[in-house]
Amino acid sequence: MTQTFDTLGLSKKVTDAVSAAGYTEPTKIQAEAIPLAVKGHDIIGIAQTGTGKTAGFVLPMLTLLEKGRARARMPRTLILEPTRELAAQVNENFEKYGANHRLNVALLIGGVSFEDQNRIIDRGADVLIATPGRLLDHFERGKLLMTGVEILVIDEADRMLDMGFIPDIERICSLLPTRRQTLFFSATMPAEIRKLTNRFLKHPIEIEVARQNSTAETIDQKLVKSGGKPHEKRETLRSLIDSATEMKNAIVFCNRKRDVATLQHSFERHGYNSGALHGDMDQENRTKTLARFRDGDLKILLASDVAARGLDIPDVSHVFNFDVPTHAEDYVHRIGRTGRAGRSGQAFSIVTPADAKYIDAIEKLIGKDIDWLDGAAPKPRREDQSRPAKTPRPEKAPRQNEQRNAKPDHPAKPQQTAKPQQPAKAEPSRQKPAKDLPDSTPFGQTDQIPAFLRQTFAKA
Repeated sequence: MTQTFDTLGLSKKVTDAVSAAGYTEPTKIQAEAIPLAVKGHDIIGIAQTGTGKTAGFVLPMLTLLEKGRARARMPRTLILEPTRELAAQVNENFEKYGANHRLNVALLIGGVSFEDQNRIIDRGADVLIATPGRLLDHFERGKLLMTGVEILVIDEADRMLDMGFIPDIERICSLLPTRRQTLFFSATMPAEIRKLTNRFLKHPIEIEVARQNSTAETIDQKLVKSGGKPHEKRETLRSLIDSATEMKNAIVFCNRKRDVATLQHSFERHGYNSGALHGDMDQENRTKTLARFRDGDLKILLASDVAARGLDIPDVSHVFNFDVPTHAEDYVHRIGRTGRAGRSGQAFSIVTPADAKYIDAIEKLIGKDIDWLDGAAPKPRREDQSRPAKTPRPEKAPRQNEQRNAKPDHPAKPQQTAKPQQPAKAEPSRQKPAKDLPDSTPFGQTDQIPAFLRQTFAKA
């Protein structure tokens, strides 16, 4: 029997807003998580990207928040996100699904003035959405009291780990009341994250709707061989984009922010409709770039991993990894930008010989081999990267025989081994003695006498 949102325990205000947004059937993570969250259980939700995790906690929170009201500087609920973009996306979800509610939602992220954020907090926040660093900044300034938090949501927890936010998460949890509901969502569950859940969740119910670190079956994944120089990789990328079929839009991922900027300059020179997104951009420009990509004004988005997690861009047809990610988990999140909600997608990774160990780690993580484009190249392995063993120099072995059995072409100079106090023994090997010169010549054994003086010395 097909489930609907009406059967999940949500309030009528919420289900009406969901229907108005055009959704009729919940995804698997939503169908399993929402009823438990409405009943107040702690939850660990493990699902790959693009499965509707955000609505899985936003909808039950809206239902639970219909009772009670917020007080100044004392938020009722707290949602922690690793990046500004994810925090802004969750805020958009509350605006869409909370259309029938009168809730105060505060967004605390970097790149926005503290003054504007303080005004919202002072009015009282039913929902506080924040990145860990900015939240602690407000707390240390005395602008927040965390003792009234009833529900804590930690989203994209594995990304928090990658970005070094776990100490901040631990500190924030220590500031919250112990009697609270905690909803914990992540695409992967490393051992460090598991320890965190054991500390801060009480008898959680774990929901796993897909094998950890799996990729969607709707994504066609390919590896593409390339030379290791930057200009060779750029040429390979342009060739892939030019030959792509049915490419509506695309996200190109780089490992470093400076490579995003370099690639954007290259694309501008070659006439591609592209925009850049990375952590060094101010919030206003990042928001505008994302909006242009969502609206179709930009066809290609060049991004660092800041854009790889959870962004609500539902219909991305292609993903290109300009750089193979050094962390295998990031591969899962990158290509998860395409093939979302049952749609088909294509993901291409440009591979150089130096990337072999990273490809091995990715294939081990996702549990399958990735095909090469057109089967054109055997996959480079780690042993291929090692420097080839040097062949023995042919002259080394015979050199000993040559020294015993043959005269050397260039005899060693005696002065290199002769003692300094015996130069006379070494001199004859360098110079020939003068002809017709008696042994008793006053000039010594090694000096030659000019011809015009020989007669004089002979008479003497």
